[in-house]
Amino acid sequence: MLSIAAQIAQELSCREAQVNAAVELLDSGSTVPFIARYRKEVTGGLDDAQLRTLEERLVYLRELEDRRQTVLKSIEEQGKMTDELRKQIITADTKTRLEDIYLPYKPKRRTKAMIAREAGLEPLADALYADPTLDPQTEAARFLNEEAGITDAAAALEGAKHILIERFAENAELVGGLRDMMWTDGFLTSAVIDGKQETGSKFADYFDHREPIQKAPSHRALAMFRGRDEGVLRLALVHRNDPENPRDPGPAERKIAAFTGIIDKGRAADKWLVEVVRWTWKVKLSGHIEMDLMGRLRDAAEEEAIRVFAANLKDLLLLAPAGMRPTLGLDPGFRTGVKVAVVDATGKLVETATIYPHEPQRQWDAALAVLGALTMKHKVELVAIGNGTAGRETERLAMELIRKLPDYRLTKVVVNEAGASVYSASAYASKELPGVDVSLRGAASIGRRLQDPLAELVKIEPKSIGVGQYQHDVSQTKLARALDGVVEDAVNAVGVDLNTASAPLLSRVAGLSERLAENIVSHRDANGPFSSRKDLLNVSGVGPKTFEQCAGFLRIRNGTQPLDTSSVHPEAYPVVQRILKAANTNIDGLIGNVAILRPLRPEQFTDDTFGVPTVADILKELEKPGRDPRPEFKTATFMEGVEKVSDLKPGMVLEGTVTNVANFGAFVDIGVHQDGLIHISALADGFVKDPRDVVKAGDVVKVKVLEVDLKRNRIALTRRMSDEPGPKEDRPRSAAPSGVGREKTTGAGRTGADRATGTGKPAMAPKPAAAKPQKQDMGSLADAFARAGWKTK
Repeated sequence: MLSIAAQIAQELSCREAQVNAAVELLDSGSTVPFIARYRKEVTGGLDDAQLRTLEERLVYLRELEDRRQTVLKSIEEQGKMTDELRKQIITADTKTRLEDIYLPYKPKRRTKAMIAREAGLEPLADALYADPTLDPQTEAARFLNEEAGITDAAAALEGAKHILIERFAENAELVGGLRDMMWTDGFLTSAVIDGKQETGSKFADYFDHREPIQKAPSHRALAMFRGRDEGVLRLALVHRNDPENPRDPGPAERKIAAFTGIIDKGRAADKWLVEVVRWTWKVKLSGHIEMDLMGRLRDAAEEEAIRVFAANLKDLLLLAPAGMRPTLGLDPGFRTGVKVAVVDATGKLVETATIYPHEPQRQWDAALAVLGALTMKHKVELVAIGNGTAGRETERLAMELIRKLPDYRLTKVVVNEAGASVYSASAYASKELPGVDVSLRGAASIGRRLQDPLAELVKIEPKSIGVGQYQHDVSQTKLARALDGVVEDAVNAVGVDLNTASAPLLSRVAGLSERLAENIVSHRDANGPFSSRKDLLNVSGVGPKTFEQCAGFLRIRNGTQPLDTSSVHPEAYPVVQRILKAANTNIDGLIGNVAILRPLRPEQFTDDTFGVPTVADILKELEKPGRDPRPEFKTATFMEGVEKVSDLKPGMVLEGTVTNVANFGAFVDIGVHQDGLIHISALADGFVKDPRDVVKAGDVVKVKVLEVDLKRNRIALTRRMSDEPGPKEDRPRSAAPSGVGREKTTGAGRTGADRATGTGKPAMAPKPAAAKPQKQDMGSLADAFARAGWKTK
């Protein structure tokens, strides 16, 4: 049996020594970002993704080992341990396998088999199983026991049957083989519960659905589970070769018979034994295995949904910042008006207003006057417009403002406002913006989100940022853990300004908790800006270990130590001193001086603590200290005059911003309050396995409109300019390469249907049009639209 470290090393394709080193660091309290950045020599260069996987598997395998020891102790205490059994337990590599082995020995309530054994019926079961030529009635008559309630042969045979059923159903090898068979050849079926057709109409495409369980994609599986949980659908697992007549033996019963050696040769006990086999499957194992595999499917579906959410969240967090410039934040609205907030170059809210340029008030000129005055007063450079209701109309207002104030060179940007309302109503927003109306806080958040998406988004619970699919249907604990890891990695990859960062942003820095982040802000407020990283040690609760973990990710501008602006860790400052000595210059002459830095070789400056990887990172950082790894800021330009879905025409070529990426394609905001879908088959000219290989949230893309469905408010887009627009029946089949398709589920946020029902959950994904998925045209773009639940702003 491999050790935990050896097993993880095998899974990560790395050396066991690397795993052991990483485990030791994790156990000592080091964080993943710190290990990935500053302990490359120790771990052999394991990156943050590998370390996250290592950390997750370490927890699982340690839990498995703890359970293994419990099982061993339990069986030892029962006096039933054998060398073979011990070997099976020690080599069990999953929790499921371990529980299968333990099942016969697991303390349980009295079963029918136990009662039958107590009545002395086990010899009868053994005799009939060993010698099927024996007559069951004759043999059973020998085991009557009125005191135990065995008054006739039928009762004796019933008890003997339960003994064999339990024996077979607790055989780990048999159960494991049946589970594997049903996973490989099983079909997940769903059917509507009688009387639920109308109330459960949103699940109509799953009223009669069937597909291989191991191939069911995440979004469809989660949709069916939701339908079951809401009492609309009945789910079942069947074998692909199950007979039409339920009395005929199916593949599972035949496998049990073969495993137990039971064959119907017409002997006296054969019919009774065949019935034992049938009951073993129908009564004891089929439900158990179905529950196991449904759980396995749900776990896999959840894992994929969480992976998609995490990937999209990472892209959103690492969107290019527009920069800390005075910004006008506009939270659009019709009847309630457009909320206006001006934030200065530090993100501080300096003034607010409410204007009513749209229906029903239509105070256009007055609104322009207010915006113009605010722009001139605060020297505004950026205009951030929320992409919700009245967003395009408000964008038109901003465009007129820009035309009227040409000297200010204003830049307008439509900002994804997902989660802004969550921030506005939060306790932190109340503390950060005391006395400011909730709606105006949203405008301030929109403005700051343009300045620095990462710094603002960390104030919102990650799962409230709608870039996932079926996020409400997955384990919230697993989702929170995964998303917290994404936020932590993103924040530490960018770095944090110690003197301007909010407490929520600081709390995401490696080694800092919410309490320590609050302490840092309180210390800063009381004593003024930090002049150097080492001053952190004066903050209550920050000790040497915390300092070690966080210092390298914190930045101090214009402090006493120039290296504090960089990602060079204070522990490595002596390395920089050696570099300065070798280069015969001072720190000001070294930083950013490519002519001096490029000829230097990392090997010149290594020692027992800092090897080539760390020194190479230091030299690279000295070239551009504190550089931001996020891309250059750019925005999509929406076409003038195209403001609602009815303005779209097939064939139009537009710019848009990718708002969400799912397994079946990407959603794009093209400025009409309704995201369009680029099906996976239309994302590129060649084969695309994963949409995120070619696009990610925040990308600016050029798209062509293929089809507009006004009735259902759906927009079909393509990135392939050669694709012919028009209804699906008129488009060439080549527009959807065979084998590329993915079924569509919900986009981020709530759909119109969701708002109507008040569920607060993403719309469910319908099933494929055909009952049997293997006969579908999986590459059909138009079919995906027919199955789609659409993102609506």
